[in-house]
Amino acid sequence: MTSHVLTVTCPSKRGIVAAISGKLAELGCNITDSAQFDDPGTDQFFMRVSFVSEKGLSRADLVAEFTPVADAFAMRWAVHDEEKKMKVVIMVSRFGHCLNDLLYRWRIGALPIDIVAVVSNHMDYQKLVVNHDIPFYQVRVTKENKPEAEARLIEIVEESGAELVVLARYMQILSDQLCRKMSGRIINIHHSFLPSFKGANPYKQAFERGVKLIGATAHYVTADLDEGPIIEQDTIRVTHAQSPEDYVSLGRDVEAQVLSRAIHAHIHHRVFINGNKTVVFPASPGSYASERMG
Repeated sequence: MTSHVLTVTCPSKRGIVAAISGKLAELGCNITDSAQFDDPGTDQFFMRVSFVSEKGLSRADLVAEFTPVADAFAMRWAVHDEEKKMKVVIMVSRFGHCLNDLLYRWRIGALPIDIVAVVSNHMDYQKLVVNHDIPFYQVRVTKENKPEAEARLIEIVEESGAELVVLARYMQILSDQLCRKMSGRIINIHHSFLPSFKGANPYKQAFERGVKLIGATAHYVTADLDEGPIIEQDTIRVTHAQSPEDYVSLGRDVEAQVLSRAIHAHIHHRVFINGNKTVVFPASPGSYASERMG
């Protein structure tokens, strides 16, 4: 039996849940997990349903059968095959902690993605990436060649069929054009607990303000720097006795964890963009299990 995920966003209206569950039952589908949220602020309804087709219906069959229900409620919706791994391009500069963490989680099956390329503006991690049998591309970026470099990046994304780009401490600003082209499909890890301390050196800013908590934020990339819808955040305590360098070291673990959790939510279709915010549903049972536990 094939497992699928149905994602739905539509104007709030009575009868949506009944229509969805009723149609799935009619098609011989068994719901294994379901989450919903009705936002009175935007008058939008969000729902994620995991289900198994006990009749073995294909994704195309399910789409065809569900379309009349979707049309009746003006839904923005999709049916996803849970077994299909999302194709991902990872981008990195000279800080490798997030890249290393993602490669490890990918290798043991804890992060079920298909890493189709790693792109960097430096050569620091070429050997690491190639040793994982993943294509590595160096795309140098300067003030003079930035349009050409970004064109090459877009070429890599399109040729690899990537559905998601992950900025794993990639220290270059993407153009407005690319941000719009891949809206909702680029995730960045920012080494600060946004919306505070934006920009390239937030740990120094945090140190100068004497904060007692530092953190990291994973968000979708938009044309507004560090302003995109937030997917995941976490913090760690610091004291007055610690240095800016301590902040950096302590922050690395938080960054890696926050980024991996954000990617996990995205690839399992748990994140819904709701204006400047997101709706992030809990993980389905078993979705954190890896192929190599222990």
